Amino acid sequence: MSDLVHTASGRVRVDYHHFLVLDPQGPVSEEELDLSRTGLIALSDGQAEIHAGIHSGYAGVTVATHLGAPDADSGPWQEIVEVSVHAPSGELLVSALMDDMEEELPSLAAAGPGEYRLRVHARGRDTAVDLTTQDITEHYLIQSWPAPSAPLQLLCTSDNYGAQQRSAAAPSTPVTSSWPRGQSAREHDILHRSLHNDES
Repeated sequence: MSDLVHTASGRVRVDYHHFLVLDPQGPVSEEELDLSRTGLIALSDGQAEIHAGIHSGYAGVTVATHLGAPDADSGPWQEIVEVSVHAPSGELLVSALMDDMEEELPSLAAAGPGEYRLRVHARGRDTAVDLTTQDITEHYLIQSWPAPSAPLQLLCTSDNYGAQQRSAAAPSTPVTSSWPRGQSAREHDILHRSLHNDES
């Protein structure tokens, strides 16, 4: 595709069912979007959380950055969701929650600071639900391109894990949309999740 800037693949650590897309220097979103809306992505605490079926382990992740919207193609993917995010520093990185990345993937913000569209694809989330595994059973493709903010779009919704998340009640605990990165962010996330677990 002529507007493809770069693409790369790698292993990404999953903890507590998710990994992140974030700007290391600022929030990617001012709004909250809970998992019950998409079954795949939540916008919470100023970052994008991509939810996996496994509890912990590794996922295969491919990133592809574009200058314009690529053609939508469901291919082998079971879930595809589009959301808008912001990269104030011009960096938009795939990140693990609890550990540093073994090998950093290229930034999804190919055009520098500004608004971007993320199209997140997933498959394999029904294979090892709630388990900890060393095998890669889930695969993700994250496409990005600069675009004004727009409503979320559900392009494909066919796995059981996503259906279960969309049928769950939205969380009632208010959360803030901005907090510091690093260890304090991890501590905040653990507290945030423990509060949600107490409600269920």
